[in-house]
Amino acid sequence: MNVLVLNCGSSSLKFQVISVDQESIEQNNESVLAKGLIERIGSQSLLSLTAKDQKTQKSASPFRNHKEAIDFILKWLISPKAKIPKLSSLSDIDAVGHRVVHGGEKFSKSVMINERVITGIEDCIDLAPLHNPANLSGIEAISEILGAIPQAAVFDTAFHSNMPEESYLYPIPYQFYRRHKIRRYGFHGTSHRYISYRYRQLGAKEKKDTNIITLHLGNGCSACAIVGGQSIETSMGMTPLEGLAMGTRAGDIDPTIIEFLNLKEGMSYENIFSMLNKQSGLLGISGLTNDMRELIEEEEENADRRAKLAINIFCERIKKYIGAYLAISNGADAIIFSGGIGENSPYIRKKITAGLDFFGISVDDQKNQEKVRGVEGDISSANSSIKTLVIPTNEELLIARDTYRCIEGIM
Repeated sequence: MNVLVLNCGSSSLKFQVISVDQESIEQNNESVLAKGLIERIGSQSLLSLTAKDQKTQKSASPFRNHKEAIDFILKWLISPKAKIPKLSSLSDIDAVGHRVVHGGEKFSKSVMINERVITGIEDCIDLAPLHNPANLSGIEAISEILGAIPQAAVFDTAFHSNMPEESYLYPIPYQFYRRHKIRRYGFHGTSHRYISYRYRQLGAKEKKDTNIITLHLGNGCSACAIVGGQSIETSMGMTPLEGLAMGTRAGDIDPTIIEFLNLKEGMSYENIFSMLNKQSGLLGISGLTNDMRELIEEEEENADRRAKLAINIFCERIKKYIGAYLAISNGADAIIFSGGIGENSPYIRKKITAGLDFFGISVDDQKNQEKVRGVEGDISSANSSIKTLVIPTNEELLIARDTYRCIEGIM
């Protein structure tokens, strides 16, 4: 089955076409036929398209909306320019799997998309006003272009849906949860679930024996405590703004700061929340960039004080969550790094784990340096009682698998 995986952001579109069936799932050898990214949808868009075993094609083209971008992708996939043997016509695409950011309390697992599901995703727009409308645009565009092709929704929040009440409820009057479902939902669930799965596969472990802390560190960052293979606590909350310091998001702050800025700076609440989401985190502290690679370069080559400060705050927040999750979980068997920063920055991994010897966490410098650019494995020192690993995430693969399972009725 050829599954087109779509991840529609507010102004971007990531995609992969993955060939998947039960045998390939069991043998972990699914084939990626093509992948790509379109950025700046709504203006002059930047395209990066890669067909299997071919060089990446980069170009620019104006796309007004997601439908135009998806229509272009579909035409490219079956074109002579792409040269994909298994895709000669649109009928060779068997299904479409969509990343949907927020499923609220309505969706605890991946589902086939129908009118009821679309209504449920629309009902969650208040909880994810930047993300769910874009996800719906992708679903609508596929329906218009490909008609009645099977489509599945895979929710970022689903993996965290079984967290205990003491983890997901905020200590505010309970009536607000009953009326408006104000609670912690958590995100990056597909990534955390994949990391947990891959950890079990690498160590030949049963789900019930999977007790780990996973760190998805990219421009968006989240931590997750997994006990018995289940998410019991995660750092993001009702929205992706809560938790760790991120590329442009503040993470945890005293909520009184919002009122203070409104009174002292005359900032509207809309502007404050825009600042907390888009101008804070690494960017806000450094005043330079949200790119960790550039900050490390500034610290090392120019001794930039604020670049160093941003890195220190980023790592300190993660270290605090590791300590908290070890307490909540009564220990863990492994700490696992993933995401763009987690997979590719030995410096940040070392900085986060430094000083955690008390917990039995220690990193081997050589093994740590070797684990970059998709290389997975153990980076622990010989005397570590808690292992430290690097496992590159693969959300698209999990979306393709879930789409296949939904169609086959085995979710």
